[in-house]
Amino acid sequence: QVQLVESGGGLVQAGGSLRLSCAASGRTFYTDVMAWFRQAPGKEREFVAAISRVGSILRYADSVKGRFTISRDNAKQTMYLQMNSLSPEDTAVYYCAADSAPWGFNVNSREYDYWGQGTQVTVSS
Repeated sequence: QVQLVESGGGLVQAGGSLRLSCAASGRTFYTDVMAWFRQAPGKEREFVAAISRVGSILRYADSVKGRFTISRDNAKQTMYLQMNSLSPEDTAVYYCAADSAPWGFNVNSREYDYWGQGTQVTVSS
């Protein structure tokens, strides 16, 4: 059974930082493109960042470029999202996701097969 478990969310003041982690189990982690998505109250789930299977290709939403950094450690089967210069607009539930397709590099949430339960990030002004 595939499991993705996020951690690291919490409450932080504007300008602060958080580091999210996503621990994977139940499948071969290094074969999957991994991504972070987020969903704010009353809004649709949106793409945040994605990382290729070996970590050589990174992609970010324009809203987080220069502030967020996605990374992965295949030996630990864990993905990370370092979030700096946080603003209240970053408040959302953050989800990690895995795309098990053997090719491609997608930012569309419909392409992702496995999802974590989400971790809340709240940024106060």
